[in-house]
Amino acid sequence: MKKLHLVFSISIFLSASTIGLQAQTTQNQLNQVELMKQFIGSWKTTFGNERTFFWEAKSYGTEFETNLLGVDNGNTMFEGKQLLGYDKKNDKYIVAQMFQGKDIEIGATWFISNTKYKWIPNCDISYPEKALIINEGEFKSPDMFVETKTVNNNPIQTLTYTRIK
Repeated sequence: MKKLHLVFSISIFLSASTIGLQAQTTQNQLNQVELMKQFIGSWKTTFGNERTFFWEAKSYGTEFETNLLGVDNGNTMFEGKQLLGYDKKNDKYIVAQMFQGKDIEIGATWFISNTKYKWIPNCDISYPEKALIINEGEFKSPDMFVETKTVNNNPIQTLTYTRIK
């Protein structure tokens, strides 16, 4: 009887271990390069009364280049560029953002699901959960995404971007 109990206990342990191993090996990593391709194209959002923000992303191999333009009542508020390069070691994109007359901003962005992504300042890349500034976005459709900027855990701005065709 003790032998039977021992064999039964071992078989249950091995079955449970195998299930755990299968779950670990079948879990899919998100393909950051493919997911970033959702941004390719021209986008626009409006905020305030007459303010419009245009954003155009072009692929450059696995990297991306974007042009930014903010317009208020038909007048240019700001212009800028972003360069996004894939960092294989961290499985994130490093973003260099430059606006005319402003200091460069460096950040990291990555998808946390097939439709949701985050952006944080590069200084917080090692501890993203402690970042003071976070942009979180979600693709609602191939032609629309919504992005919320949070500062000190308080949402301060939500923008809806639509694809310009």
